[in-house]
Amino acid sequence: MKLLLVLAFIITFGHTTQAQDQRWQQRVEYKMDVKLDVKNHQFSGTQNLTYHNNSPDTLGRVFYHLYFNAFQPGSMMDIRSSTIEDPDPRVGNRISKLKDDEYGRLNISTLRQNNKTVEFRETGTILEVVLAEPLLPGNSTQLDMEFTGQVPIQIRRSGRDSKEGIAYSMSQWYPKLCEYDYMGWHANPYIAREFHGVWGSFDVKLTLDAKYIVGGTGYLQNPNEVGHEYQDPGVKVKSSKGDLTWHFKADNVHDFMWAADPDYTHTTAQVPEGPTLHFFYQKNEKTEESWSKLPEFTVKAFQYMNKHFGEYPYEQFSVVQGGDGGMEYPMSTLVTGERSLSSLVGVTVHELIHNWFQGVLAFNESLYPWMDEGFTSYATDKTMRYLFDPRGRQIPHKGAYGGYFYNAQSGKEEPLTTHADHYLTNTSYGINAYNKGAVFLHQLSYIIGEETMMKGMRRFFNAWKFQHPNPNDFIRIMEKTSGIQLRWYLEHWMNTTNQIDYSIRSITAKGRNTIVTLERAGNMMMPVDLEVELKGGSKRLYYIPLRMMRGAKRPSGNIKKIELESWPWVEPTYELTMDVAMDDIKRIEIDPSQRMADVDRDNNKLYRTEALVYPMVPQRK
Repeated sequence: MKLLLVLAFIITFGHTTQAQDQRWQQRVEYKMDVKLDVKNHQFSGTQNLTYHNNSPDTLGRVFYHLYFNAFQPGSMMDIRSSTIEDPDPRVGNRISKLKDDEYGRLNISTLRQNNKTVEFRETGTILEVVLAEPLLPGNSTQLDMEFTGQVPIQIRRSGRDSKEGIAYSMSQWYPKLCEYDYMGWHANPYIAREFHGVWGSFDVKLTLDAKYIVGGTGYLQNPNEVGHEYQDPGVKVKSSKGDLTWHFKADNVHDFMWAADPDYTHTTAQVPEGPTLHFFYQKNEKTEESWSKLPEFTVKAFQYMNKHFGEYPYEQFSVVQGGDGGMEYPMSTLVTGERSLSSLVGVTVHELIHNWFQGVLAFNESLYPWMDEGFTSYATDKTMRYLFDPRGRQIPHKGAYGGYFYNAQSGKEEPLTTHADHYLTNTSYGINAYNKGAVFLHQLSYIIGEETMMKGMRRFFNAWKFQHPNPNDFIRIMEKTSGIQLRWYLEHWMNTTNQIDYSIRSITAKGRNTIVTLERAGNMMMPVDLEVELKGGSKRLYYIPLRMMRGAKRPSGNIKKIELESWPWVEPTYELTMDVAMDDIKRIEIDPSQRMADVDRDNNKLYRTEALVYPMVPQRK
């Protein structure tokens, strides 16, 4: 009897644990029909939303984002911009000065669940909804609404009448259901930071003045009806009177962006064995030269990313002039267009690469902006190097390291665990998200090796696409790929502001051998590559793994590698004996690749002249 009870307990709780560990994904199916009046910049629409509850929880409430409501005097975005130490200059105090016909608005007129009226309340940029009937696990429900809105003048990302004269940049424009996952609801107010969305499908009809050309997320379903044949670049609409309806569909995306302008020029390019690329821009003396050359670079960038980071899964991508800089959206991006060729290629490459990380992997940008922006910045550096520096003359990721060192020495660095909205300064947020996130990856290649690193990046993309992975999911893939324990690295780099500082403490002769003492002066531990260059020009690499790694990176390169006993991180110093006479040594250097983010490189290198050892002048502070 006891045996049966034990077996029943194991079976019951084993199944429960397994069920709770499953990474379920909610799903949405949007059908929207929207009409925009270009005279008063107001729009109205209907939204029929099917919401699938794949969670183990019963839901009594749901939440929507109403992003446009941020562009009103007194909004949380307005207050945050006026009180933060270093406001974004694109926002500043502009929201506080908006007039009634300039501010943004998104309001719900009616909302029903399965034809039953529900209670709802608008609280700034969030709509709180009490369901008429609970949504049980494994079930779906129908949410039908009517809504109205007003497009704000362009301030941050979305809006009308940008500085470059783009009529409409329509991002964050519709009532968007908030994500619910294993962490609960993500109903964060919008204060101009990052986003998180539910995977689903979009069936969107947009009706507006016939003079306008539309581009953005999704596949156009009726090119002949609107007179804008996507397969025939440059064709204008057939009619310039009345309204036309543009019909788009997109599947397996978590957002929908569109832009419209009567003066867009539309061209295309084809990625071999890849997507069709669409370009929408205003052709003038400030744009014509750079935009005419942009497609060839964009094609090459897609080819590089497909080869090294995983295959882009959609058949289309659109680069659209609009917005206030560069911002990523599924299958598309908004970029400002009056740029030099190198600047235009740079912003386009960065934003298209977001479609791997924010678009397909879809990290929770609000919680982990350093994964989205940092991973994208890392891949951007690699791609831009391929496009413009194929011989590798420039130091890779130099800018990212420089930004990180500046923040680390400023006294204002905050942990990467800080929510994107809660950083005390925009500077700390930007450096952490873009720079420290990129350094995280390049430094990881120092720990596990470049080849292993890139193999892990592809494996991570293929294993976690369309699943909202988190930092633990990433580091586990890298552990499996490398055979090295990496929890210590993630915890220190993400959870703390501990800094790396290793030094050559002393070097002494002992007969025909040389004794070198290394010191860990910083609070963060790392494995050590110690390169020794002899007077004859030959080099040796002494490799000291951390004991907690429970493994070592694979040898690479042509330099003789000598693996030494691992370094227990609690010991501040490490002594090694080299079977080399001190008189034969020309130079000793910790981490010659400079991939380790050592905050003080002055003490990393020694060289020998006339039997004396001098510190080497650092390459950068």
